Amino acid sequence: MHDLLLKGAVVTTRTVSPDAWIVIDDGRISQIGQGPAPDAREIQDYGDALILPGAIDPQVHSRSQKGQEDFIWSTRAAAAGGVTTIADMPYDDGFLVSTAENLRQKAREAREQARVDFALWGTIAPDDGPRHIPAVAEAGACGFKFSTFGTDPVRFPRIPPDLLASCFEAVAKTGLIAGVHNEDDEMVRARITAVINAGVTDWRAHGMSRPPLAETLAMAQIYETAAATGCSAHVVHCSVARGYALCEAYRQQGFDTTVEACIHYLILDEENDVARLGGRAKINPPIRPRAEVEGLWAHLAAGNVTVVSTDHVSWSLNRKSDPEMLKNASGAPGLEALYPLLLTELTRRGLSLSHAARLLAENPARLFRLSAQKGGLAPGRDADITIARRQNWIYDATQSRHSIAGWSAYDGRALDWRIAATWLRGKLVFDGQDVLSEPGTGRFVRPPSSGTSS
Repeated sequence: MHDLLLKGAVVTTRTVSPDAWIVIDDGRISQIGQGPAPDAREIQDYGDALILPGAIDPQVHSRSQKGQEDFIWSTRAAAAGGVTTIADMPYDDGFLVSTAENLRQKAREAREQARVDFALWGTIAPDDGPRHIPAVAEAGACGFKFSTFGTDPVRFPRIPPDLLASCFEAVAKTGLIAGVHNEDDEMVRARITAVINAGVTDWRAHGMSRPPLAETLAMAQIYETAAATGCSAHVVHCSVARGYALCEAYRQQGFDTTVEACIHYLILDEENDVARLGGRAKINPPIRPRAEVEGLWAHLAAGNVTVVSTDHVSWSLNRKSDPEMLKNASGAPGLEALYPLLLTELTRRGLSLSHAARLLAENPARLFRLSAQKGGLAPGRDADITIARRQNWIYDATQSRHSIAGWSAYDGRALDWRIAATWLRGKLVFDGQDVLSEPGTGRFVRPPSSGTSS
């Protein structure tokens, strides 16, 4: 007698199978099939709803604003959105995760709060150079984050080219990825100055200050550095089609290069949404014009997008409401809406829903070296499962009980899919209305080379 049987339309990286089922034993998937199902102590029949792999969001910022969100809320939004693992970035407000002890401390604190599983990125402090990278990897980092642009000299520093190459060499020895924020520092600073001198302060200022060329120049540096060092290089967000072409060109040459599309780059555009939302849609790199959005979708359909993320950060609204565009904080919340947004757009464009299984689960697990435990629907993996039901509804973060931000760039957007349930390691953590998992439910997941999960 099996522990649990889920019935519905099973979505894998290759197919969508109606009248299918998944068997779960001891928190892991044990069988997947179609047609007559085996017996189980508990049976959940979801009819024609989708049974999807729980999403792994590769880019979340739970602690960018001290006292605002933390893991207690980011993982609550994740559970409600069908996200079963978040990979949290290392640039916490007042706490740079650049040493093994800092990573261990963050893991301890997150373990007390998290309602879903979590992985942790590490980084460096520029004055330290790469010397802490081996120990941070051993402490359980899922990857290392760097930036070619300096947002803040302490909290989010620029890593200059020679130091970046040294870091890539050190990361290559760990077998992990080097993820890089891709904006050319010199060009962006020059353009910001030009925009200010021109007196442009409205929504147009942000895109003008960070042109597409600033991204692709940085991406060329990142991928060339990877080619020279043998490091696996991941661009953590790309808003322009040319960047995906660059990544694919390096892959064709045999280098391990990957690239990430944030959900806002696939959904929102500059001329309609940024013009309407102002500071709420200020994100680095910027949201681009609709023609660029369509270019990203062409690359997604062609298989040139590695993963899709939220780059989630729940800034308080006072940090996103300045009439002078450049004075607003950069970033937006998205965990609760990630799966519904992507499924809706895939359906409307006539693309296979298997893209969601690849981009939100299988590929992120591979990126972080977690495929033995996390990722797609396969026997032996954790039973992290999302149920999505076809339903026409309007997203409204102000009515959500699961997002601390109380605002969203997607407010008022009509969606075609809604999360009906989220299962974490075979336990129901969201029932379609309420998040059931308590703080402390989530586990720290880490690549096997750096130790065991805890």
